[in-house]
Amino acid sequence: MKTLKIFIIVFSLSATVAKAQFTKAELQVSGLTCALCAKSTEKALRALPFVGDIKTDLIRNTYLITFKEEVLVNFEQIGKKVQASGFSVSSLKATYNFDNTKVTDNNFSYGGDTYRLLNPANKPTSGAVNVTVVDQGFAPKSVSKKYLGQVTDTAPASGRIYHLAI
Repeated sequence: MKTLKIFIIVFSLSATVAKAQFTKAELQVSGLTCALCAKSTEKALRALPFVGDIKTDLIRNTYLITFKEEVLVNFEQIGKKVQASGFSVSSLKATYNFDNTKVTDNNFSYGGDTYRLLNPANKPTSGAVNVTVVDQGFAPKSVSKKYLGQVTDTAPASGRIYHLAI
C-alpha cells in the first residue's frame, strides 16, 4: 500500500512537470544576407534536442520554432547556435504553458533556470501565454535597457535568471 502511494505521488509530480513548458518560439536573427545563411542557421538550430520543427521566413529573418513535448528548452543553447553560425539574435518571443506552474513573486522555475516576469500586472499567467525574452543577447539594447534598467537581481540557487515581458 505504501509503495502504491509513493508511485501515485511520483506519477502526479511527473505529469505536472510535463505540462509546464515552452511550446513554440519566434526567433528573429540579424545579419542574414541570403538564403544560404538562413539555411545554415536553420540546420544548426535543428540539431538542438528540444527543437521539433522550424519554419523560416526569409523576408522577416525569422524562424518559427516548435519545441518537442516534454523536452526541456534551453534559450542559451539557441543563442549559442545562432552566434556559432555567425549571426546574432534580434528578438526571441516564446509561448509558455503556465498550466501547473507556480508563479511566486513574479518568478517561476523551469529546467533549473529562474524566469522573472517584469510586467505581469493584469496579465494572465495561466494557459498558453506569449512572452518576450528581454535580456541582452535576446533583445535589442533599447528593449533590454527599458525593461532591465530598474532590475536588481540576486543570484539564483542554480541556473540563470531570464527576464520576460508579457
